[in-house]
Parts: sequence; C-alpha cells; structure tokens
Amino acid sequence: MQENIIIAGHHAPAQVSTSWQQQLSHAIRDPDTLCQRLGLGAQWLPGAQAGHRLFDICVPDAYLARIKPNDPNDPLLRQVLPIGDETLASPGYVTDPLEEADHRPVKGLIHKYANRVLLIASPACAINCRYCFRRHFPYSENSPSRAQWQEALDYLRADTSIHEAILSGGDPLAASDRQLAWLVEQLESIPHLKRLRIHTRLPVVIPDRVDESLLGWLGSTRLQKVVVLHINHANEIDQAVVDACARLKQAGVTLLNQSVLLRDINDNVPTLAALSERLFEAGVLPYYLHVLDPVQGAAHFDVPDKEAQALIQVLLEHLPGFLMPRLVREVPGKMSKTPL
Repeated sequence: MQENIIIAGHHAPAQVSTSWQQQLSHAIRDPDTLCQRLGLGAQWLPGAQAGHRLFDICVPDAYLARIKPNDPNDPLLRQVLPIGDETLASPGYVTDPLEEADHRPVKGLIHKYANRVLLIASPACAINCRYCFRRHFPYSENSPSRAQWQEALDYLRADTSIHEAILSGGDPLAASDRQLAWLVEQLESIPHLKRLRIHTRLPVVIPDRVDESLLGWLGSTRLQKVVVLHINHANEIDQAVVDACARLKQAGVTLLNQSVLLRDINDNVPTLAALSERLFEAGVLPYYLHVLDPVQGAAHFDVPDKEAQALIQVLLEHLPGFLMPRLVREVPGKMSKTPL
C-alpha cells in the first residue's frame, strides 16, 4: 500500500509503504540529503558532515514532514541536524555520563534502582537525537540473542524485589514484534513482576509503528503497561501521533512523557506550556523534564540549573499541577532521579 506523504511542509508524491519497517529503512541517513530536502544552505553542510561522522544521522520521512523547510532554527530540525559544535571538547562532558557501565550485572541488563531493571531490548533507534545520552553506548556488547536473554531472565527470577521491567534501547520498539512478544511472555511468567514499562520515541517519529501486531502482544499481557514517550516540543505531535496514542490507550496503556530541556528548542515558558497542553490533548501526562545529561558532543544544548529552575517557577503560574513535569537530573550512583 502506498500513499502521498507531506515532505518539508508540502504535499509530494512518495513511494513510501505504510509499513513502519519500510519507513524506517527509508529514513534519511546522510547530511547531504537532509540539508537538500529541507532547503538548507551550503553553509550548514560541513558541520552536518562533521557531526555525522561522530554519530550517524537518522530521520524518517514522517518526522521530516513536521519540520519547517528553509528554517535552520526549526525546533525539530535542531534535534536531528548535526552541527560543528558536536566536535568540540567540553570539560565534564563524557561518553558515559550516567556511568551505566558500572550497573550491568549481565549482558543487556542495567540495574541502578531498587525494584526495577532496564533491559536493552534493541540497539537501534528510529531517529538519532543529537543530545542522546547513549550516543556512545556499546550496543554491540549489550544486544543479547534469544539464548543470551536467559541470563538476564534468570537474574530477574532470582531477585524477588524486582517488580518492574523497563524495555529501553536504542528504542525497544525498533525490535520485531515477534521478538518483543517472546520477551514479554518470558517476563510475565516471572510471578513477582507487576509492571512492564517501555521507553520509546517510535510512536512519535513513525506513528504507524503502533500497529495491530504491537497492540496484540502489548494488549494481552497480564503486566500493567506503561509507555513513556519522548517528546520535546508541541510541533512533534501531529494527528498521526494523536491517533497512535489513542490506539495505545485503547490497549490499556498508561501514557507518560519525558522531555529534555534543550537550549534554543524548548527553553522558554510558552514552549513548555504549549507542550504540556498538547500532550494532554493527546492523552499523555507530562512526567519528567530532564536537564541535559553531560554526554560528549551535546554541550551546546545545555541549560544551566538555575535557569531551568527559574523556568519551572514561572511555568507553575501557567499550568495546573497535573500538567507540570518534574524537573530532574540523573546523578550517577544515586538511587533515584534528583529533583531540582
């Protein structure tokens, strides 16, 4: 099945399957094409090429269609376009800002917090956000085969204090539904597990990912289901995203959102307020607003803590409490997120 899609703000015929897998396989993966499709001047290409060499570009058409063409300051574009600043060394910015290497007792599993563990269900993402705290993560060392998953599952079975399994990545929904259904079936056979949480950006960047196959295994599990989306700006939420969220809610999923506070993208009160309002219209509750993790290559996105705290104080005057995200930092070694 083929359809016309909107590219760079204009209707354009495109031979694009509605299959999420094909949409992902056709994602833009080079800076030349990204700049050309969005009408960016030649001055942006050297920085994009330099950043791309450090961390690959990946932008699906469904997300590209929401970016305003000929506008290098578009808040969605700034999340995915590499710039030369990524190549600069910044003191305190490291490849493993959360020190996750210290909390991997078995392959593919991270255990930092009490009562819950994180499973690296896929090394792939549908979009490569330039501020990603895992842009240097050694996925090749943490992508278990089905046989190797048994060690992680045995770890979960042996620790009855663990009540929640969190699927992460990469993006866990980049894995096949067959693999995910098998993994969730294994998890729900562990009596002391109560909740399944999925941290994903795929329903936002390729809303067609929320298809009947996904809803089948997700809707049928006995585990309580929470999907934490990652949306930083209201412009990311088009009607296709709203529809995808509705399908998830119909499957019994609780929908939350976590954002990252990003310089020149969402670091002002009107933008943050609009994001919370738009999220609620889509049936999603704001959850966390993270200050930037100090990952190498992302220092230009940083908003200082005092400025972030001041923003939140003013935001409180514009939103009801249930639409206020919690401003937090993740501090290595701490047993929970640290409120700011």
